[in-house]
Amino acid sequence: QVQLVESGGGLVQPGGSLRLSCAASGSIGSINVMRWYRQAPGKQRELVAGIAADDGRSTHYADSVKGRFTISRDNAKNTVYLQMNSLKPEDTAVYSCYVWGDNSGRVYEYWGQGTQVTVSS
Repeated sequence: QVQLVESGGGLVQPGGSLRLSCAASGSIGSINVMRWYRQAPGKQRELVAGIAADDGRSTHYADSVKGRFTISRDNAKNTVYLQMNSLKPEDTAVYSCYVWGDNSGRVYEYWGQGTQVTVSS
């Protein structure tokens, strides 16, 4: 089992910033990919950003967040971060982290419980 604990959500005014964290623990083995997804009310879940395991330089972003959000990871802490700047009301959603990895040949994927981000004045 792998546990994911997210933190950092909250209420912020438009133009503000938040930093989300997602720490993995348990039978981790080797984490290959870490991602952030979000789901707004009445909308489908969408991929926000992802980062590969190796050197952390292989990243990808949704077009809607490019230039505003930055994903990073600390492999020593098995933690992924999402720095969100210049937040807009349309960024309001529940943000969830996702990890894909393998442990002794067993491939796994897990989701975090989600953290609410609300952008409003």
